[in-house]
Amino acid sequence: MKILVIVPAFNEEESIVGVIEDLRLNFPQGDILIVNDGSTDSTSDVARARRAGVIDIPYNVGIGGAMQTGFLYALSKGYDVAIQFDGDGQHMADEIPGIIEPYRKTGADLVVGSRFLSEGGFTSSMQRRIGSKILSFVVSTIVGRWITDTTSGFRAYSRKAIDFFSVTYPEDYPEVEALILAHKKGLKIEEVPAEIQPRAAGKSSITVGRAVYYMVKVLLAILVDLIKKIE
Repeated sequence: MKILVIVPAFNEEESIVGVIEDLRLNFPQGDILIVNDGSTDSTSDVARARRAGVIDIPYNVGIGGAMQTGFLYALSKGYDVAIQFDGDGQHMADEIPGIIEPYRKTGADLVVGSRFLSEGGFTSSMQRRIGSKILSFVVSTIVGRWITDTTSGFRAYSRKAIDFFSVTYPEDYPEVEALILAHKKGLKIEEVPAEIQPRAAGKSSITVGRAVYYMVKVLLAILVDLIKKIE
């Protein structure tokens, strides 16, 4: 089974070395692709110096565009499974086998690694917890099964999902919208526990105001996704 780990990265020069080393040590069977999303720092140079595969996008297109670039690469190279893995050091490579397991056992097409199902749980600010519960309720109602972590960026995609998302992948709120689109396409969605660790460098840019803005916009995006036709 050919596995590609897609790492979308924007200005992650301080953390990308640790991400690459973690993947090589704890998941050596996966090929690494750093999708440098228009970084203005040395993310690309640092990754290349560690001999990781790198695709440079000339300007910042966001996680959606970066992931679709990775899906197109995975499709062209014949990968069976693609793993979405953050470039900030929060995801752990030794958790990857756990999100691949449903693909192996049940043929799941999109497996979400949930921070809220892990043994230690996941703590965040009150506004983010409220937002997560609202999104979980809305998305779970639509897809017909409970999804606890709709915004998780730690996921596994089957060949069928790679093929679909290489053509149709949302740009604005990709993690949430991808669940809706996958359901409409008839892809099998599952969720498993996954632990994360604090960011290796930098800090989250999400404030209370941005959280409210995000919630309104993503709910509108979901409405549009329900209306649009997909091939």
